[in-house]
Amino acid sequence: MSSDATAPQARRLGDPPPAGLLDPAERMGPDELRELQLRRLRATLRHAYDNVGHYRKKFDEAGVAPEDCRTLEDLARFPFTTKADLRETYPFGMFAVPMEQVRRVHASSGTTGRPTVVGYTEDDLSMWAGVMARSIRAAGGRPGHKVHVSYGYGLFTGGLGAHYGAERAGCTVIPASGGMTARQVQIIQDFRPEIIMITPTYMLTLLDEFERQGIDPRTTSLRVGIFGAEPWTEEMRREIEERLDLHAVDIYGLSEVIGPGVAQECVETKDGLHVWEDHFYPEVVDPFTGEVLPEGERGELVFTSLTKQALPVVRYRTRDLTRLLPGTARPAFRRMEKVTGRSDDMIILRGVNVFPTQIEEIVLRTPGVSPHFQLLLTRRGRMDHMTVRAEARPGAGAAERESAAAAIARAVKDGVGVSAEVEIVDPETLERSVGKLRRVVDRRAD
Repeated sequence: MSSDATAPQARRLGDPPPAGLLDPAERMGPDELRELQLRRLRATLRHAYDNVGHYRKKFDEAGVAPEDCRTLEDLARFPFTTKADLRETYPFGMFAVPMEQVRRVHASSGTTGRPTVVGYTEDDLSMWAGVMARSIRAAGGRPGHKVHVSYGYGLFTGGLGAHYGAERAGCTVIPASGGMTARQVQIIQDFRPEIIMITPTYMLTLLDEFERQGIDPRTTSLRVGIFGAEPWTEEMRREIEERLDLHAVDIYGLSEVIGPGVAQECVETKDGLHVWEDHFYPEVVDPFTGEVLPEGERGELVFTSLTKQALPVVRYRTRDLTRLLPGTARPAFRRMEKVTGRSDDMIILRGVNVFPTQIEEIVLRTPGVSPHFQLLLTRRGRMDHMTVRAEARPGAGAAERESAAAAIARAVKDGVGVSAEVEIVDPETLERSVGKLRRVVDRRAD
């Protein structure tokens, strides 16, 4: 298809979907939604208690029973679930159905301990495809669009979650997965997809490859990018949109809750992610006390599944930091702000709390350097030390690199409140990843 043929369609990708494409839940009123949530919540608590010994023990120890949940606010009386619970019951101890009803398993990488294993019944897979299709529509996807999926396939939930959701939405899937970056550029040029689903850091790698091949990324067929699996900033959104001439929207999910598709940013507003609350009930709690915070206050995001069969989760602590706000493009559903970091990714450097996203904002607005950076933590004597290692833009000379290093060091000191050494390294010398970029290397214990 020629670029002339795709241009009129491409311009429409930023418009809200026609009312006929919204599913019934997206048209619910608030009272109807809360009634549905309570009914599903009570059923989930009963399902977990009756079929998962670990939940039965935790509920009993907390002195609560499923029938104690008479209102949505009563959920705060129930104990949290953490990643440690899933690891303690590895591999299938949190499953609430017999294995013969489990149609698929996924798992985390397990790089920091035992992997967390999740399971799906046939109904779970159908629900997941449904919320992913809803997410793709909210991002601007329409039946007949081609979706280039660059999330990894396999035990990671991203690739298959995006794949089946795009098919459910009536799209044509290009299952590229991750890696083989030069080939992905060729496929995008030849197959001309309108949508790409990818991690933001790997999108930057693809952008570098386009430019290395002498292709202006703004001339591609891509009109919407659905970015997830890692925190990313508004500065990175602006960088990607400017370099690619597309709409960059956020998707949120985690395997313990379902995978991608828990919440999605709507392309017509790009003002935070609407949580699909008919399936996933959100709370925000104080990360230290566990107290539920009022709407609008920033804290740790907690989810309870409302319709999952194989692996129901009750008050799962995500460690992601955000806040809940009223709905806009989908008024029935509350929005969560773009995740700014994780409580367990926070760096405490000489008594100051530092998040990688704070450094990312500084690097992205500094001339002469690319968005690729890494934080190296070491110990010098008894003091913690942080080095910001950022890649230079191709063609940046010694004077420009020196100026960039000084600007970053000054901005970190003024904006974050810590002193940091800054190294500007040659382009393409920091480790690349087809999935989540390892932003922090902690060698303080070495």
